[in-house]
Amino acid sequence: MTDSINHTSPFLVAALYHFVSVPRFESLCVPLQTLCEENGVKGTLLLAHEGINGTIAGPDAGIEIVLAYLRAQPEFIALEHKESRASKMPFLRMKVKLKKEIVTMGVDNIDPNKVVGTYVMPQDWNALISDPDTIVIDTRNDYETAIGTFRGAVDPKTRTFREFPEWVRQNTGLHNKPKIAMYCTGGIRCEKATAFMKEQGFEEVYHLKGGILKYLEEVPREESLWDGACFVFDERVSVEHGLKEGEHKLCHACRNPITAKETTSPLYEEGVSCSYCYHTRTEDDRLRYRQRQLQIALAKKRGLKHIGT
Repeated sequence: MTDSINHTSPFLVAALYHFVSVPRFESLCVPLQTLCEENGVKGTLLLAHEGINGTIAGPDAGIEIVLAYLRAQPEFIALEHKESRASKMPFLRMKVKLKKEIVTMGVDNIDPNKVVGTYVMPQDWNALISDPDTIVIDTRNDYETAIGTFRGAVDPKTRTFREFPEWVRQNTGLHNKPKIAMYCTGGIRCEKATAFMKEQGFEEVYHLKGGILKYLEEVPREESLWDGACFVFDERVSVEHGLKEGEHKLCHACRNPITAKETTSPLYEEGVSCSYCYHTRTEDDRLRYRQRQLQIALAKKRGLKHIGT
């Protein structure tokens, strides 16, 4: 692990997913929710017939207990996870949800347990994406790619992962080079994306094992082909090389990540608007957001955590 992961930030963050058949997934919901709450763990875990996905945070001992419980289940004995640190608890509550898919692509019969792309370790990724015979595709959504990406990567500019299959079908030029290299935050979207690409007739399909998070953890900054920060789905908003907490904030009106410079825009008002959403919201929307922001400020003054944050 890098020094940035081993520093003294009090909260351990564990990102995890595992594709596996879990017919009894519904029965795991309540025990898992209870265990997390009893051990000071917060975050979100998704359970479905096809496996588990999520990110949790808490004290080291609490995270270890939850991971040990999961790996004690026969279906999750081979569960892998990635660790980082947070200076503050990055989640407001614990949610264990039952879902149709653990990552929603919306295409039937895509099973990463049957067919998937070739994994590429972070140390080998630079060579692959620097190969002129390779097309590099970012499978994340537009608000994620806006703050960081690999050099030379194709950005599909999707708003949700559901749009990705149609983007592939529309872009016949993807067949012009023999190799397709794909990446996402932690690896899970690429499991389904590469399975879909193989189904579409692409033969040499690769994906970054452990995703951007593992690359930023293991590849030194001086050797990196990553530019910018990586969006994460918690209150840290972004992380950088070494998995150091980034400097982005979240616009609580539209959930877009914004930089310190963007908070100086005349269109920015904390909790109310930013340059990304100002023109898509009405004055009634902004009035409602201001009322919510006032309640947040009052709760903070009383030493409480407002649920709207």
